[in-house]
Amino acid sequence: MNTVELTKILTKRFGYTTFKPGQLDVIQAVLAGQDTFAVLPTGTGKSLCYQLPGYAASGSVVIVSPLLSLMQDQVARLHYLGEKKVVALTSNLTAMEKNGVLQQLWQYRFIFLSPEMANQPRVRTALSRLKISLLAIDEAHCISQWGTDFRPDYLELASLREQLQPRATLAMTATATKRVQADILVKLGLTDTTKKVIYSVDRPNIYLDVQQYANESGKEQALIQLCRQLKKPGIVYFSSKQKSEEMAYKIQKETGIKTSFYHGDLPSQDRYAIQQQFMEGDLAIICATTAFGMGINKANIRFVLHYHLASNLESYLQEIGRAGRDGQQSVAILLFQPSDIRIQANLLASGIPDKGLIKQYFKNPNNFKAMHFPEVDLLRFYQQHGYSASAIQQLLQKRQEEKRLALGGMLSYITTPNCKRQFILTYFSDHKSITCDNYCCCHNQAADYLEQLDLITNTGKQKEAVSYVDWQSRLKQLFFTEY
Repeated sequence: MNTVELTKILTKRFGYTTFKPGQLDVIQAVLAGQDTFAVLPTGTGKSLCYQLPGYAASGSVVIVSPLLSLMQDQVARLHYLGEKKVVALTSNLTAMEKNGVLQQLWQYRFIFLSPEMANQPRVRTALSRLKISLLAIDEAHCISQWGTDFRPDYLELASLREQLQPRATLAMTATATKRVQADILVKLGLTDTTKKVIYSVDRPNIYLDVQQYANESGKEQALIQLCRQLKKPGIVYFSSKQKSEEMAYKIQKETGIKTSFYHGDLPSQDRYAIQQQFMEGDLAIICATTAFGMGINKANIRFVLHYHLASNLESYLQEIGRAGRDGQQSVAILLFQPSDIRIQANLLASGIPDKGLIKQYFKNPNNFKAMHFPEVDLLRFYQQHGYSASAIQQLLQKRQEEKRLALGGMLSYITTPNCKRQFILTYFSDHKSITCDNYCCCHNQAADYLEQLDLITNTGKQKEAVSYVDWQSRLKQLFFTEY
């Protein structure tokens, strides 16, 4: 299908007259039956890359998505555009509703589901009866970041492709290093002939800053001051659910700004209500864990602050990319104090079975039949797929080393005295030529830029010169799990 015909569908179905960078390349490739891997920056309309082909080719489009909230958002948007042949197979469905959907699955143009749902035998059987024009893997970086030790059903997507035999497969993400790109292709069973559509990760309208503090109290006061002075709306990310609640109350109490918190322990109806209030402008600031983010397509977010470290630069770039999707100037600031590193190191080690548990499990799996917590569920998955105890130990040890190195990269970003934007581009092997100007805190005119955002820059930050080698040494001490 040529560009003119695709543009007509774009206008008729979605109300746009031109494609954003990368969209047309991806759409034409998958319509030609070519497996495609796309890395497009946040806010560039990746969902259109699988939605438009649903109207340009016969058959169903199956979308594997990581989060319930993301699926709900995409279904709601398609409904808003007048599409009725769309469904999300989720845990929210009753048994009767799920049976009804599976029996009538052929009538849907768009089918959303999680990797866990896609791995259920009944679901696979129902899908295998369909003519599938496109299998789309949304947020494909999750395959590499989560597959080994968090959500192993991601590792079964290659067998899903083999069983369903879609006309084309599309894997999409906003951030992936060369290593992660290669890992995604391998884990999906895609070959070197896969078409790659790779665009720069650079978002020049987002000002980048890192502010370092000597202690927690200094950081708390700086956060409150930033929330008071920065243009809104904004998001503040935390690694701790408790801290997100605590700071939401403090910010609202001390500034009078409408603020709420969001994390995975809230009831689903509360999470939905808070998200809608933020999207509609009733809340100015959200204090959230990373549970809040995917599917948040609010164009005018002016700042994204990180009170705690992200685990890696891929996640950090995904999260700050929620700012400035309208193309207007926005700001991303990471607040850091030395004890933050231990918090993140402990989080990365949580939920991972150690050598002793692996040995006990394989000695007598029956003793663990009634147990359902992350470490045991992970071992159960690997045992059912033929892995030995030693193979699991090697796999998890390798994954922990990858996590340690990725966290080290995040710390190098914090401590580099050079251009933050250039650091990110180098990390992602992005060869875009840039002139930093006043878009990052390394530049002499940074204060002038922040004044435009009504930000008082004299926050009393204390910078500590810490080398990358020193951080790697600290991380090795903190990653104490034995395999």
